[in-house]
Amino acid sequence: MRASSVGTVAVVLAVFAVVKGLPALGLSGGSNTNAAHANAAGSGHGGHTTAQPSRPTHSPAGLPLGQPPLDLDLSGKDDQVQANFHHPPRAGLLFDLSTGRVLWQLNPLTHLHIASLTKMMTALRVVRTSSPDEDVLVTKQAVEAAGSKVGVLPLGKHVSLRTMLYGLLLPSGNDAAIALAQHVSGSIGTFVATMDTEAARLGMGCTHYTSPSGYVNASNYSCAADLAELAHVDLEQPLLAHIVRSAKAVVPLPIKGGKAYLYNNNPLLVYGYPGASGLKTGFTELAGNCLVGTAERDGVRLGVVLLHSPELGRQAEFLLNRGFEAYGQEPVKAPPVPSGR
Repeated sequence: MRASSVGTVAVVLAVFAVVKGLPALGLSGGSNTNAAHANAAGSGHGGHTTAQPSRPTHSPAGLPLGQPPLDLDLSGKDDQVQANFHHPPRAGLLFDLSTGRVLWQLNPLTHLHIASLTKMMTALRVVRTSSPDEDVLVTKQAVEAAGSKVGVLPLGKHVSLRTMLYGLLLPSGNDAAIALAQHVSGSIGTFVATMDTEAARLGMGCTHYTSPSGYVNASNYSCAADLAELAHVDLEQPLLAHIVRSAKAVVPLPIKGGKAYLYNNNPLLVYGYPGASGLKTGFTELAGNCLVGTAERDGVRLGVVLLHSPELGRQAEFLLNRGFEAYGQEPVKAPPVPSGR
């Protein structure tokens, strides 16, 4: 066939695709993403591409980006894990927390709502600016917070910052997020601005915050790759690393009985995944179910990010198991995460 005929056929096919509304492979999030890393939403496979996306120079808030702490290779050429989920998440990443090696990926640069995964940055800002022994005032705005809460924070009383962090990260307390933000910066707006500044410093090129809690009315968004970077940094903070690996905790609180019992929502910890070490869950109608999960076995530290997943625990369990196998480790016998979790 002559070249001119080939060109004509190509144009006809392209027009047909537009008219029929066929889906195009691409990522949301504007010019900061690269279509070479997109995957069909139902495939469940990580990208197997050859070109690295060009790194954006500024964050969505317009701030210049620093160097990310992990060098994540999103080309897909070295991905070792395959996953054919019947109902895949909208985006995800399986990675080495120490080296940044990527083992599996799905739309890693897609901008998506992140719900309470927001609190990973809230906690980081708190520990970098304050002492765990400081006293945090429980304000009226904190007590009246909507959504998930610690729920027993006493209005007008002071609670240790350490207890507030447990309340922030285990039951995902929006009340704790507000009280901590006001304690650190004096106002929620000022605190949120520092969250965006910190994200830019960490090279998080697709992340923007509008609240310290990530509750339903907030338009916070990020991507799997940015959340992997943040997970690495969070776990470098000894206090945060200790808190997020706790399935439950008893913390001092100035209420009747003098203490509160807090429970983690992380399915890896709830169901006893071997080596589980954290980190944070999130849910809103906009974000769906989200998880940044981490685990360590025999010196290998892996992280998994799942955004808008129908089965957080099951999918995280599968990916982490395959990740440890990629490092030559034998499977660890343990009760599986229940179906639907």
